[in-house]
Amino acid sequence: MLLNIFKSKIHKAVITQGDLNYEGSLTVDENLLEAAGILIHEKVQVVNINNGNRFETYTIKGERGSGVIGLNGAAARLGLPGDRVIIIAYAQMTEEEAKNFTPKVVIVDEKNNIISKQ
Repeated sequence: MLLNIFKSKIHKAVITQGDLNYEGSLTVDENLLEAAGILIHEKVQVVNINNGNRFETYTIKGERGSGVIGLNGAAARLGLPGDRVIIIAYAQMTEEEAKNFTPKVVIVDEKNNIISKQ
């Protein structure tokens, strides 16, 4: 049996842009994706701390070092620039794998600069 386990997250990122007319997805600074071990096109859950909205989408690469966190398509209606979000990725693993697994946690400041990695 496979379990869905918390794999990694980018904690308290700030939404920097929204594009309602884009096809969909979440734009994330490539540095943040790499630090959290989240792949381009990987399914993620986004939790908006400001308004409580939670949704799933996939990531697309944002400009490295830009600090971009962009809600695109319908997701642009679920948060505004300045809102804080948690971007969470999950992985399927066996119970045995899960017992020995440590998730990656990337904490960012108000400009989406990495301030700590666990």
